[in-house]
Amino acid sequence: MHCPICLHQASCPVETNCGHLFCGTCIIAYWRYGSWLGAISCPICRQTVTLLLPVFSDHDQSQDVVSLHQDINDYNRRFSGQPRSIMERIMDLPTLLRHAFREMFSVGGLFWMFRIRIILCLMGAFFYLISPLDFVPEALFGILGFLDDFFVIFLLLIYISIMYREVITQRLNR
Repeated sequence: MHCPICLHQASCPVETNCGHLFCGTCIIAYWRYGSWLGAISCPICRQTVTLLLPVFSDHDQSQDVVSLHQDINDYNRRFSGQPRSIMERIMDLPTLLRHAFREMFSVGGLFWMFRIRIILCLMGAFFYLISPLDFVPEALFGILGFLDDFFVIFLLLIYISIMYREVITQRLNR
């Protein structure tokens, strides 16, 4: 919970799509005083930061917190829709899935349609894994037969993270 920019405990922590944690004011200042016109690179891993996820609670309504929320929404609105390579999508998986599942089971939660889409995808993957019909049967090909099952689950996780990114983008445009 320490900010690598100011080297203090993170106040109003914000997590980037690559999973690194910063003070909200530090990462916004880094963006404003750096390349204002483009998305920033993470100060730690140099991955393009296209999404800032607030980790602090919304209960504090002070002027600084409200202003920080507006700045985060402004950044996300500008850069969350940028085209991304498959490697960047894979690198975003842990962070986006952690936030998606945390929000899915919260009181505010995500939209019901989003929940239903995820449940249907999970059920489809589950039924595919237990069904005797398989693209590459395990009985004939051994470990190679399990790789297609792993690939189906991997594609499902990528799909869930893409859906969550769309929900965040739609939420910001409201």
